[in-house]
Amino acid sequence: MTQSACYLILCAVWTGVACAAPVFWGETNSRNLVSPETHLPAEFDPKTGHNIAWSIPLGTETHSTPIIAGGRIYIGTNNGQPRDPKHDGDRGVFMCFDEKTQSLLWQLVVPKRDEDPYQDWPKTGISSPATVEGNRVYLVSNRHEVMCLDARGQANGNDGPFVDEVRHQTPLPLAPLPLGPLDADILWSFDMKSEAGIWPHDGSHTSVLIDGPFIYVNTGTGVDSTHKVIRGPDAPSLLVFEKLTGRLIAREREGIAPNIFHSTWSSPSLMTINGQKLIFFAGGNGIIYAFEAVKKSGALGEVQTLKKVWQFDFDPEGPKEAVHRFNTNRREGPSNIYGMPVLHNNHLYVAGGGDIFWGKNAAWLKCVDLTGFGKIPPTKAQWSYSLEKHVMSTPVIVDGLCFISDCGRKMHCVDAETGTPYWTQDIQSDVWASPLVADGKVYLGTRSGQFWVFAATREKKVLNQVEFGEPISATVTAANQTLYIATMSKLFAIKSGASLKR
Repeated sequence: MTQSACYLILCAVWTGVACAAPVFWGETNSRNLVSPETHLPAEFDPKTGHNIAWSIPLGTETHSTPIIAGGRIYIGTNNGQPRDPKHDGDRGVFMCFDEKTQSLLWQLVVPKRDEDPYQDWPKTGISSPATVEGNRVYLVSNRHEVMCLDARGQANGNDGPFVDEVRHQTPLPLAPLPLGPLDADILWSFDMKSEAGIWPHDGSHTSVLIDGPFIYVNTGTGVDSTHKVIRGPDAPSLLVFEKLTGRLIAREREGIAPNIFHSTWSSPSLMTINGQKLIFFAGGNGIIYAFEAVKKSGALGEVQTLKKVWQFDFDPEGPKEAVHRFNTNRREGPSNIYGMPVLHNNHLYVAGGGDIFWGKNAAWLKCVDLTGFGKIPPTKAQWSYSLEKHVMSTPVIVDGLCFISDCGRKMHCVDAETGTPYWTQDIQSDVWASPLVADGKVYLGTRSGQFWVFAATREKKVLNQVEFGEPISATVTAANQTLYIATMSKLFAIKSGASLKR
């Protein structure tokens, strides 16, 4: 397998300015990738500096989408360009920058897992995006640790209950690396491998979902290095924690793990339908589940079972047993879902199909009408639209339109109610990111380094095509009339009227 193989989906994010409400992937809890930002440019050029406010170096591989909240910028990367010489070698790195000055405020540096490279793929770094609420930052590290960090870093001291950052940042058997002013402050941490029995694969990718006092986390459990064996058949795919303490309070027990074809990379969504608050989750087995939201913590030490109220088979024609016999089969096999399930106007939108690295080429965008949910749960898709090939993206819905990109090197615009196609565009590259709609435009980066801007309309209109010179995995984000685009090694701020001198 090549170094670039077997990675993970990087989707779009909606970011806001304030931190009072959680800031995370998707519009509120629905995961719809629409930003209310305005005055965003369609034209910019990193070569000339036109409408480029600034750029700052990251690592050498960046697969994490930037999050902007509370005057800070959060992004995961690797240690390919170390900011602190004491941290030498391959690491997962999560950086926090000042939004105005672009100065590094602090960074979380996490040693790689050394049991098996397939549990923490080399050079990948920290790929999960942050979820920010107030002065707390939630994310999943490259070691599959659910972590709560202090947004202020060590500036206000080393707050607990976790106080052993020195040991955490030091790879064994090295002597402890001293704690410095640029090091992160971990408030609590939960190792899902050792404490929940998951089997990590490739790297963690999930956006933590906050619901009141609780957080929901996709565990990232999957196959072992052979890609044909599930070493954790009882491992959970979805966990629930108390957000203040990190205490595990609930998990799913639907028997998902044995039929995970590759790994689990889709983040959960939340929606209230007919008065019932539900958590929607796409498992690595190609099944979408709806669980009742947790109402309260149980007794100390008790791990509740999430109550399933509905499930939807995304690919009813795909095999459901002994799925790993289809490994490397490009004609038939099970489906996997990388992007997030999106909830909009009582409809569920989701894209999936054969696994990009190991599965069949077929892929679809589907819509399920949830209007009557709770009375007569829907069993079939309202419509299904065939995509060109494998899909890693999350669909975005706006003004009756649904936009989706795929690894068949196509951008698609379809009717959100009927699935009728309006237009497609050959974008000349695979896409691991998702479209972001903002200010009447659709923004999309590709693995070839090309960045596309379309009008968010029924009529196809290409507004711009920009060359960034290296792959883009993360999706553009928008905050304070500024676009943030992360390439493999740099983070760019794009703003109308700016000019970066060369």
